[in-house]
Amino acid sequence: MALRVTFVAAAGSSTVLSERFEDARPLDQAGWHEVQRAAHELLPLAAADLRYCSPAPRSRATGEGLGYAPLVQLALRDCDMGRWRGLTLGEAMAREPEAVDAWLTDPRSTSHGGESLWDFIGRVGGWLDTRPVEDGCRIVAVAEPSVIRAALVYVLKAPPATFWNIDVRSLSTISVAGRAGRWSLRLEGVSAQPTRA
Repeated sequence: MALRVTFVAAAGSSTVLSERFEDARPLDQAGWHEVQRAAHELLPLAAADLRYCSPAPRSRATGEGLGYAPLVQLALRDCDMGRWRGLTLGEAMAREPEAVDAWLTDPRSTSHGGESLWDFIGRVGGWLDTRPVEDGCRIVAVAEPSVIRAALVYVLKAPPATFWNIDVRSLSTISVAGRAGRWSLRLEGVSAQPTRA
């Protein structure tokens, strides 16, 4: 029995604002415009059997804006960044350079007083593995890019350091298919239309 989970990356905030750890800012005007522009393409995902989102304000607002009426899942929350919550990477580096280096190089490091990358990937993977298994069940989950990166590392059984090499853009989608412990990345394209000469 297999199911399909499609992740939708939450809309971003204005590019003039720096990315912050565990960013709790709401979706701003630029983000709403992003959602409106992408709604036509992403609206069909509202037909999924189950619709979820992370508790982050931007994820919830993105899901609502796309018409998904998603159920909040605490397991899809961003990595707990402890005392670095709300800081940019540069701000954390200026305050605690050795702690940031340890966190970036050791997936089990909790130098920030929060959750390790290892535990974060395991939490997100655990959420995937506990989805209801009904053959052909379709799930959509709106989440922060870091949550989607963690899911991909888990699905691919890749080394945790792979997390830093995955770029997830706002409102991008990626699907995984399978069941607990047996997941595959699923890349889908637009069906080719014959061209006329």
